[in-house]
Amino acid sequence: MKTALIATSLLFTCLLAMSPCLAAPPRKTVLTIVGEDFHINGKPTYSGRTWKGHRIEGLLMNSRMVQATYDDLNPDTAKRWAYTDTGNWDAERNVREFIASLPNLKSKGLLAVTVNFQGGSPEGYSSKQTWLSSGFDIEGSLRPEFADRMRRVLDAADEQGMAVILGYFYFGQDQNIRDESAILRATDTATKWLLDGGWRNVLVEINNETNVAAYDHEILKPKRVHELIERVRKTERDGRRLLVGTSYGGGAVPLENVVRASDFLLLHGNGVKDPARIVEMVKQSREVPGYKEMPILFNEDDHEDFDKPANNFVSAISEHVSWGWFDYRRKGETMLDGYQSPPVNWGIDSERKKAFFQFLSEVTGNEAR
Repeated sequence: MKTALIATSLLFTCLLAMSPCLAAPPRKTVLTIVGEDFHINGKPTYSGRTWKGHRIEGLLMNSRMVQATYDDLNPDTAKRWAYTDTGNWDAERNVREFIASLPNLKSKGLLAVTVNFQGGSPEGYSSKQTWLSSGFDIEGSLRPEFADRMRRVLDAADEQGMAVILGYFYFGQDQNIRDESAILRATDTATKWLLDGGWRNVLVEINNETNVAAYDHEILKPKRVHELIERVRKTERDGRRLLVGTSYGGGAVPLENVVRASDFLLLHGNGVKDPARIVEMVKQSREVPGYKEMPILFNEDDHEDFDKPANNFVSAISEHVSWGWFDYRRKGETMLDGYQSPPVNWGIDSERKKAFFQFLSEVTGNEAR
C-alpha cells in the first residue's frame, strides 16, 4: 500500500509540473554557436548563402511570436481576445493553429520564433496591462497548462528544424510574481524544465527588454539581470547547459555586466527610424568591455520598408547580425494583421506579412521552395 501511494504521488507531481519524469525523447534539432554564427545539427544555418554581398550563412532570421502559448486568466479581460467566428477566446485553438503554421513559415526561410512564458502585450504597445497571461503563478511555479502549450511549441519547432528564443519574464506580467525569491524559483523551475525536456533548439531570453522601467523586481533590471543569466548558465544536466542572454529596448546597447555573462546579445530596433542607427548599435555592442566573439540578434523590430534599398533588416545583415520582425495589430486592422495581437491569424494573409516573408525568402534563398 505504501509503495502504491508513493508511485501515485510521484505521478501526480510529474503531471503537475508537466516536466518529463522519464527520459526525454530523442531530439532532432541541435542549435549551437560557433564564433558569431549559429549552426543547426553541425552545419551553419543558410549554408553557403550570400545576398548582395552579405554573408547570410550563420544567421538566425526570426519573428516575434510571443502569443503562441497565450492565455488570459483574468475573466474581465479574456473576452477582449474572442475569435470573431465563435465569440470566445480559445488558448487551445491558438496554440494548435500556431503549430500548424510552422512548416509554411519555415519554407519561407524563418528559422526561429520568439516566445515567452509570460507572453507580451496583446495590444502591441500598452500603457496598462490588466490581463493575466503569466505562465508562472505568484510563487514562481510553472502553471501546468502553460507548460504543456510551451512543450508542444518546442516539440513542433524541433520537428521542423527550427530554433526557439524562449523568454522567461515580461515587464507587463512580472508583477504577478510575489518577490525576488519567487523570481529565482521561477528561473530555476523553467531552466530545469527545459533541461529535463532535452530540447537542444532553445536560446533563453531571461526577460524581454530588461531596461524598461516597468519591471517591479530589481533582479530583472539592467544592473542585476546578469545574476539570472549566470544562474541559468551554472545549471547543468549531464554536462549540458542552456545558451542564455537577455534583451534591451529599442535603440539600447547592452551593458558590460550582461555582455560578459551572455552567450549571445539580443537587441531591439523598435523606435529606430534611421537604418544607419542599427549599424551603430551593432558596432557599439561589439565595443562594450567584455565583448567576445558571439552572435548578435535583433529579435524585435516593428519596422518594415522591405521594398526600399535601406531598411533595418538590411542594416542588420550588413553587419552579419540576425534580424527578427515584430508585427502587432494597428488600430482599425482586422484579425489577419498582427502576430502579437490575439486572436491571431498565424497564416501569411496580410499585406504586411506577405511583404516580410517575400523579402525573407529573397534574402535566405527560399524563393524557389
